[in-house]
Amino acid sequence: MAAHHHDHGWGETGVAVAAGFRRVLWAALAINFTMFLIEWAAGIGSGSVSLQADALDFLGDSANYAISLFVLGLGPRWRSGAALCKGIAMGAFGLWVIAATLWSLVFGGRPSALVMGSVGVLALAANLVSAFLLYGYRQGDANMRSVWLCTRNDAIGNLAVVAAASGVFATGSNWPDLAVAAIMAGLALYASVLVIAHATGEWRLAGDTGP
Repeated sequence: MAAHHHDHGWGETGVAVAAGFRRVLWAALAINFTMFLIEWAAGIGSGSVSLQADALDFLGDSANYAISLFVLGLGPRWRSGAALCKGIAMGAFGLWVIAATLWSLVFGGRPSALVMGSVGVLALAANLVSAFLLYGYRQGDANMRSVWLCTRNDAIGNLAVVAAASGVFATGSNWPDLAVAAIMAGLALYASVLVIAHATGEWRLAGDTGP
């Protein structure tokens, strides 16, 4: 295992994996940035905290994919360092969502269930496509793992947004929206811990091999 982490080169198989991963990342980047624009506008327009949180998650994933593309051909320390930064960003996102949820709890009104539901279904479809593309790379290094965890969390979050829309429609209150936003924050914080732990372990195993 240690030899794998100390290897500066990809090897023939690794080069093929990297090339495939790069193509998948470009596709996922385009999907996620487009969905960020759509969902952010819908979240602001409808007053839904869970949609806004999911939109920011799409933006974070877009940055995640862009960073992953940048470090893909670099050494183990670059890749594990990038994964560490992304893990910290996931944690920051989780804390932001918690703060936004608390603010909405005090000052927010009832969001539009129709907008939440329709945009949530669209976002779910986009994330399922991304998850399908990235599934084969879920057991790679910390950089690949961080990408997979982000995409998986997004799909779970989209299902929760659709469920929240049903809850808002049925109850006439914003509680389902706030509950889902809190769940999404918890997922982000949990994924952050996993990625940081994995990336830190790879950084240490890389030893003094350099970037």
